[in-house]
Amino acid sequence: MNGLFDNLLVIDCASFIAGPAAGTIMSDFGARVIKIEPPGMGDSYRQLIKMPGIPQASRDYYWTLDNRNKESLALDLKADAARRVFEALLRKADVFITNFPGPIRDRLKLRPDDTFSLNPRLIYASLTPYGEEGPEKDRTGYDATAYWARSGLMDAVRATRETEPAISVPGMGDHPTAMALYAAIATALYKRERTGKGSVVSTSLLANGLWSNSCYMQAVLCDADMSVRLQRGMRGALTELYACKDGRWFMLAMINQEREWPLLLECIGKREWATDPRFLTPIERRANVATLLRALEEIFLTRDWPEWRAMFVKAGITFGPIAKPEDHVRCPQVAANNFLPEFADQPGLRTVDSPIRISGETKSQPRMAPAIGQHTRAILDECGLSAAEIDVMIAKGAAA
Repeated sequence: MNGLFDNLLVIDCASFIAGPAAGTIMSDFGARVIKIEPPGMGDSYRQLIKMPGIPQASRDYYWTLDNRNKESLALDLKADAARRVFEALLRKADVFITNFPGPIRDRLKLRPDDTFSLNPRLIYASLTPYGEEGPEKDRTGYDATAYWARSGLMDAVRATRETEPAISVPGMGDHPTAMALYAAIATALYKRERTGKGSVVSTSLLANGLWSNSCYMQAVLCDADMSVRLQRGMRGALTELYACKDGRWFMLAMINQEREWPLLLECIGKREWATDPRFLTPIERRANVATLLRALEEIFLTRDWPEWRAMFVKAGITFGPIAKPEDHVRCPQVAANNFLPEFADQPGLRTVDSPIRISGETKSQPRMAPAIGQHTRAILDECGLSAAEIDVMIAKGAAA
């Protein structure tokens, strides 16, 4: 199936999530993405599934998600023969993605000038943990450290200063960062259409963490008192979390209280509160927030979540369930939007779609992520190497 990017060649020379996931998004719109991996172990992201505490499954779901649709070319970029192949690919590529630390880029000659000398129309996409400049530009980092912890998000979600900081879930910062890198690449491709020239584009985990935490960051920049912690009830009783009889939680988000307060009273069978002097207006409800909060807590514990959900939907109240990942597998809303499309070559197995749509453009149906070096021979053949030359490269460890 043809896609919007079906004439683009992307070289994914990155590891783990944020950089490669930007290439995955491009592949969803038809781009050909060749993943460069070292022979042997391959991308170190393949090892994450083996880490202690990781939920186990019948397949490597991390790799399945972030490297779908790609071809794997296993090359040792330190070997001369492999380097010649790599440079041949760069000459015809449209996008080059890397997150290698600066010193490694220097050793492997993967700086922008090294690539532009081969292909001045190339989009060089650089992903770093902490940014391209400054004393930490060459430090290593993951989304848990550079996005979640370093940005202040980890601290911001603590209920109190004594609450233990919460560890992020895998990829929580990587995937938003991948969206930023994809946006930068798409912008540079538009620039190339206008100027004919390539560009260096970049983003970082820290920059995206600060952007995700930007409301609080702007508060700091405007001299806000950040010692205040929004503990339970401080937001008001109508924008708070509540537990149901079956142990499920949900969040009320009743910002438009003039419209929604009467609707809530109908739901919970408390019409008399409409004339209760404690709750007549938002001002009274704020003044008596502790009383209202306790009353609502007791009421919501009388029914299971599915009952409350049906009543809220019917009434038109703004709410959000505190969902679990497994809730989405059979969710009609998720299904209606095909947010979990099926793999074309693995019937019955689904994946998570990238979160953008373009009117009139059909996204590629996902194909399974490759094994290490699965496409090495085919790509080397495409680059003009003979079968004997390929055998020699593999025998010497330059390819696999």
